[in-house]
Amino acid sequence: MFTIIRKRLLAPSIYSMDIKAPRVAKSAQPGQFVIVRVREKGERIPLTIADYNRKEGTVTIVTQTIGASTRLICALEEGEALLDFAGPLGRPSELIHETDEQLASKKILFVGGGVGTAPVYPQAKYLSERGFKPDVIIGAKTRDLVILEDEMRAVSNEYFLTTDDGSAGFKGLVTDRLKDLVVNQGKKYDLVVTIGPMIMMKFVAKLTQELGIPTIASLNTLMVDGTGMCGACRVSVGGKTRFTCVDGPEFDAHQVDFDEAMRRQNMYRTIEGQKLAELEKDDHECKIGRDK
Repeated sequence: MFTIIRKRLLAPSIYSMDIKAPRVAKSAQPGQFVIVRVREKGERIPLTIADYNRKEGTVTIVTQTIGASTRLICALEEGEALLDFAGPLGRPSELIHETDEQLASKKILFVGGGVGTAPVYPQAKYLSERGFKPDVIIGAKTRDLVILEDEMRAVSNEYFLTTDDGSAGFKGLVTDRLKDLVVNQGKKYDLVVTIGPMIMMKFVAKLTQELGIPTIASLNTLMVDGTGMCGACRVSVGGKTRFTCVDGPEFDAHQVDFDEAMRRQNMYRTIEGQKLAELEKDDHECKIGRDK
């Protein structure tokens, strides 16, 4: 069992949890993920590692209550435990393999959206600790949904916040802000790393291709099983089939077939919605039973 040491509400329906998992914390690297299971017959949920503390033996995950399985995770409180917490899985960020000289020669920009801010953080933190703070653009629909703002500012060279409604920072999409920085302000970037909703990453990749900036996209939201056996995370990259959980989750964004990836993602979203309806029905029946 893997005990929840700390739980925080970051934004409506978005929670951060520090999980006691010494073996995972010891080996974790930026860009990797874990597979979480709440109970014996529960779903296997892939979650990107949002942070880790090797000394304390903890790993941080950030979860949004979207479907039945994430609702069960977020319902747990401090002192309770997850049944399974397997990892670290997937390939770590390519940036950890680069020398100081290579990193010093690059101007790196991270573009995150929504809960995708969480997996941006460990990569930006890693670069910051090596002395190469990146620029970071973070997008959210509204001010209330911005997460980890103080943490991101601490590890960023320049931090650019955008909100769709203009309630905080730049009003517009992350692509609007990226274009403004590069085209209007003349900033130059050698690499963009984007993590967030699939549709956001698609248009970030489209823009950076036009601007001639190499770009990496993390397809962590596409995974289901996390071992490569189920085949649910198949994605076309440069015309070749890849498996997100074992070949990724990071790929050359300009080579990813995002339309195919979004079709596959929507298939499983429908199934999860059905499970959420069943869970809510069970909860309702239990409450009726208690009232009698």
